Amino acid sequence: MKLITVVGTRPNIVKVAPLHRAFNAHPALTNLIVHTGQHYDARLSDLFFQQLNLPAPDYVLGIAPGSIPQQTADIMARFEAVLLTERPDWVVVVGDVTSTLACALVAVQLGIRVAHVEAGLRSGDRRMPEETNRLLTDQLADLLFVTEAAGLENLRYEGVRPHTIHFVGNVLIDALQQCLPRARALDTVRSLGLERHQYILMTMHRPANVDSADGLRTLLQLISDTAQQRTVLFPMHPRTRASLTRFGLLNELEQLPDVRVLEPQGYLEFLNLLDQAALVITDSGGVQEETTYLGVPCLTFRDSTERPVTTTLGTNQLLSDLNPNTVRMRVTDLLAGTRQPAAVPPLWDGQTARRIADCIAATLS
Repeated sequence: MKLITVVGTRPNIVKVAPLHRAFNAHPALTNLIVHTGQHYDARLSDLFFQQLNLPAPDYVLGIAPGSIPQQTADIMARFEAVLLTERPDWVVVVGDVTSTLACALVAVQLGIRVAHVEAGLRSGDRRMPEETNRLLTDQLADLLFVTEAAGLENLRYEGVRPHTIHFVGNVLIDALQQCLPRARALDTVRSLGLERHQYILMTMHRPANVDSADGLRTLLQLISDTAQQRTVLFPMHPRTRASLTRFGLLNELEQLPDVRVLEPQGYLEFLNLLDQAALVITDSGGVQEETTYLGVPCLTFRDSTERPVTTTLGTNQLLSDLNPNTVRMRVTDLLAGTRQPAAVPPLWDGQTARRIADCIAATLS
């Protein structure tokens, strides 16, 4: 069977790497990679492919920056041409980004089956574009691969056919396990003049946090308050940098004491920073999962999470009250606490991609 697996953003590359290897290792499957270019950056994307031992994409759609409706339309038109040329048996989409929904829609319209990796995750916050992508993609998919028990409950509640749902674990953890030894061998932290647990790592990129002047001022206050307790490393997402520049706030961030603004990192370099952080503050779904697996304390700068297992079994806590005293107290408590071994969620064992390959191959019979 021929599969096409879609990459839309750099986090997608991480998740597709173990899938691609598992698909091509299976005697019944062959896989092509299509990069829509939603986050395409020659230096960073190529570096991610190289570090994750992935071949170059078979197709790069070259989608230009734009609004979500513009990008969705462009992806659909260009992806249709790929599907008409390749005629795959399955399209595999990952996560909740614009390309996830756009490519699933095209496949369904052409009568091609869709597999959704990371199905069933729900934040309950329809203001997030990702929530809409998750809901609609799960309604289109023929196979739904779930990372945690809450995903099973959500899909059953929504009336998804039970025989299409498979609890397989977390493919992001497959990639993390495969890359962690190489990441730990790097000197990324030492090259910054820091040692293990001497810093707080922060990442922010979601539109609700970085697309308005008010949101950015709140973020700057959070960074400033946090840096009073420990050096903050802030690898800056291109979206965040563009917003700070647009609102004239970039210089204010760069002048904050004990804040180190970094360029976006390669996957291995970021893992090195993540693994050695005293605390991580983020709005990223994937980082919530990675910190849970690594046992690193995490504060998520959101009101809700679509990954509740990271708060019930893992190291993640939600940070919605941004009163400076509250933030200071939460950070102080986490920095003072003895780091406990993480409770790793069920099936986060590095075998998820193999399970997915086996499930798809089983549809041959």
